[in-house]
Amino acid sequence: MSTVKRSFFLILFFSILSLTSFAAKSKIERLEPGFWWVGMENPNLQLLIYGHGIGDYKVSLNYPGVDVKAVRNVENNNYLFVDLLIDKSAKAGMFEIKLTNSKGKELVYLYELKERRKDSANRSGFNSSDVIYLLMPDRFANGNSENDSVDVLVEKVDRANFDGRHGGDIEGIINQLDYLQDLGITALWSTPLLEDNEERGSYHTYAISDYYNIDARYGGNEAYLELSKECKKRGIKLIKDMVFNHCASAHWWMNDLPQEDWVHQHDNYMNSNHRKSTLLDPHASSVDKIQFSDGWFDKSMPDLNQQNELLMTYLIQNSIWWVEYADLDGIRMDTHPYNDPQGMSKWGKALLTEYPHLNIVGETWYKNAADIAYWQKDALNSDTYNSYLPCVMDFQLFFAMEKAFLEPQEWENGLVRLYKSLAADYLYKDLNNILIFSENHDTQRIMSTLEGDLDKFKLMNTFLMTTRGIPQIYAGIEILMEGKKSDGDGKMRIDFPGGWEGDERNAFAAEGRTAKENEAFNFLRKLLQWRKVNPVIHLGKLTHYIPENDVYVYFRSNKEKTVMVVINNGSKDQELSLNRFSESIKEFTKAYDILSEQNIQFSDGKLEVKGNSSMILELK
Repeated sequence: MSTVKRSFFLILFFSILSLTSFAAKSKIERLEPGFWWVGMENPNLQLLIYGHGIGDYKVSLNYPGVDVKAVRNVENNNYLFVDLLIDKSAKAGMFEIKLTNSKGKELVYLYELKERRKDSANRSGFNSSDVIYLLMPDRFANGNSENDSVDVLVEKVDRANFDGRHGGDIEGIINQLDYLQDLGITALWSTPLLEDNEERGSYHTYAISDYYNIDARYGGNEAYLELSKECKKRGIKLIKDMVFNHCASAHWWMNDLPQEDWVHQHDNYMNSNHRKSTLLDPHASSVDKIQFSDGWFDKSMPDLNQQNELLMTYLIQNSIWWVEYADLDGIRMDTHPYNDPQGMSKWGKALLTEYPHLNIVGETWYKNAADIAYWQKDALNSDTYNSYLPCVMDFQLFFAMEKAFLEPQEWENGLVRLYKSLAADYLYKDLNNILIFSENHDTQRIMSTLEGDLDKFKLMNTFLMTTRGIPQIYAGIEILMEGKKSDGDGKMRIDFPGGWEGDERNAFAAEGRTAKENEAFNFLRKLLQWRKVNPVIHLGKLTHYIPENDVYVYFRSNKEKTVMVVINNGSKDQELSLNRFSESIKEFTKAYDILSEQNIQFSDGKLEVKGNSSMILELK
C-alpha cells in the first residue's frame, strides 16, 4: 500500500473513531423527572437533561396540550433545563422529546404523562388521630438478604460493625406491618430510603446520592411502591423523610455541577456553626448567619443552595413526584431551619397548592416553644415570615419529658416541666398539628434515660398518648430497647431483635419477648388501640391543673366525652380531693379506668391514686 493510501486510511480511521467517540458521549444520560402527570394544579414542568455536550442541542416535541415554554442553557454545557407547559387539555400518553444539534444529530427520549390517582389532590395527611411509628430501615428487619450488598454501591453489608450496613430493607418492613397494625400504629415514618452511596456510615441515608431512586440495598423503587400499597391495605399512612439542606458528596451531580452556585462553595471548607438561633436573632451578625446557613453539615454532605431557582424547582418537583408516585400521606423534612427559609416557604406553598390536605412536619430542633412556633404555617411572626410548614416537632416537650419523670416535684422540676411546656402553647398557630415524642433516631433511648424503669415507661407513655398533638414512637420502645448517645450513633441505633434470620430471639412475637417486655408491649398496645377510636383525645380541649405533690391531672373533653388523666410520679399512694377539679368533672359521678379496667365511683369526693401509676378515666 502506498504512503498516500496508508495516510488516507489512517485519517479516515481516526475520523470514524472520533465521530464514534463523540456519538458515544452525546447521549441523554439523565432526564429528571423521568415522567409526570396530567391534571396537576401547576401546569409548568422543568426537565433537567444531562449528557455530554447536551447544551448544544435544540429541543422540540409534538404532543397536544404540551409546549416547550423555554430552554435554558447554564454555565455547564452538559446540562439543559427545559420548561414545559402542560395544558389542562393534555391527555395521558407517550410522546417523543427530540434533541437536535447543528450537525443534525438527533437524540430522542420517550416521555410519559400519566393519569393521576382518583382524587389525588384531596389526599388526607397524617393528623392528631394518628400514632406514628419511626424506624430506621437498615436496623429494623431484613426481608431479603440477597440485596444486602449491591455491586454498584460502595458500602457492603457488615453487621458486626455498629456503624456499618446491617441489611434491613423494605421487604423486612412489609413483613412486620401486621405487627405494627396489631400494636395500634396508624402512620409509618421511615428515615430516608433514597440511595446513599457514601463509603462509610451510609446506613442512615441522610446523605442522598440520587433523589429519584430508592437505595437498591433497600429494594429499589418497586419495593417502596409495594410498601405504600401494603400500608394502605392496613390503614397505615406513609410518611417520607426528605433531605434538602444537603446531598451526598457521592451524588452524581457533584462530579459535574450544573452551576457553580448549585451548592455553597467556599475558598476553604466551612462547616455550619449549627447555631439555628442566628436565623431568628435580630442582633445576629451576617457572618454568623452565613456560616449557619451556607456552611456544610458535614464534609460528606455538600450544602445545597436553595436560592438557586433551578435547584429549588428541582427539589419542589421531586417532592411532588414522590407524593404522586408513591401515594404518600405525609412528608418529614430533615433539618428544616438549615435550609434557605424563603426557598422552603416556596416549597411548602407549592406542595399545599397541589395537595391542600397533605401534612408536612419539619425537624425544628430548638429547646423553647417560641423558636419552634416560628416555623409553623401562618404563625404570627413579627417579620411576617410564613413557612407553609403545617406541623412542627415539639423538642421543648421532649426535653421536658427527659427530666420530668426522674425527679421529685419542686417549683420548676418534676411534672411541672410538662405543665410549663404546655403552658407555652399560646405561641402555636395549630395546637393539634404538633409532633410529640419521647425519643427518636437522633436522641438517647428513653429507657436508658429512665434506667429501664417500667413504671416510668408507663407514666411517660400515658402522658404522650393523651396530651395534645401527634404522638410519635421510635421502633423498639414497645419492648423497652435501650441505647446511650454517649456510646455513639451506631450502638444507639441497634437492630430490632428478630429482624434477621438467625437472631437469638424474635421480639416481634410474644414468645420471643421477656415477661417485662411483654408487659410494656401490652400496656402500649392497650393505649394505642384505645386512642385510635377516641376522637376526644385527637381534638378535644385540653384543661390541665398545676401539679401538686408529684401528681399531674388534666382533662380532654368534647361534646360527646370527657376523659380525666391522672399521673402520680411519686412513690407514695395519694388521695386526691376532686373538688379542685370540679369545673372539669362537672356533673359526672363515676368513671371507667381504661388501664386497670375498673369502674370508679366519685360519690365521696375522693380519688385514690397508687404511687408511680397513672389512670385514664372515662367520666360517666
